[in-house]
Amino acid sequence: MKSVFLLEAFSVACFVLLNQVTAKNSEDIRCKCICPPYRDIEGQIYKQNVSLKDCNCLHVVEPMPVDGKDVEAYCLRCECKFEERSSATIKVTIIMYLSILGLLLLYMVYLTLLEPMLKRRLFGHSQLIQSDDDVGQPFANAHNVLSHSHSRPNMLNKVEHAQQRWRRQVQEQRKSVFDRHVVLS
Repeated sequence: MKSVFLLEAFSVACFVLLNQVTAKNSEDIRCKCICPPYRDIEGQIYKQNVSLKDCNCLHVVEPMPVDGKDVEAYCLRCECKFEERSSATIKVTIIMYLSILGLLLLYMVYLTLLEPMLKRRLFGHSQLIQSDDDVGQPFANAHNVLSHSHSRPNMLNKVEHAQQRWRRQVQEQRKSVFDRHVVLS
């Protein structure tokens, strides 16, 4: 019940964030002018949110560090570039990355905390004690316990069944090769 609530809350949060992301931001476009040192003035980088047609030294460099006729000489040395980025794509990518990371974290918590408790409850402590025949096979009787449980068949049951079938085949092959010295063809 709580996981359904968390999933719904996460979906609503993603929807709200995506709606805010679709609007074009003024920070998505900018003009960046890199001006090298000129006479006694240090080199600087200027950034302004202006359109492509206004991306030049005269519109971006504020305050102008030189006066009068030196303005043109100073601006000729500056290199201005128009930059455009998609903050919507960046935000969507980050949201997807964080949601995948969160799901993996939840899965890790499930595997480390909840699954051992569920196995203990499902198999019982007496079922987990190994006999001499099962020394190399922990949970060798898992299929029997799962098949007798009153839970509906699910993917875990199918996986456990396939795993037990594979283990029986490997055990048969070992007996054939090591005990009877017969190699399967």
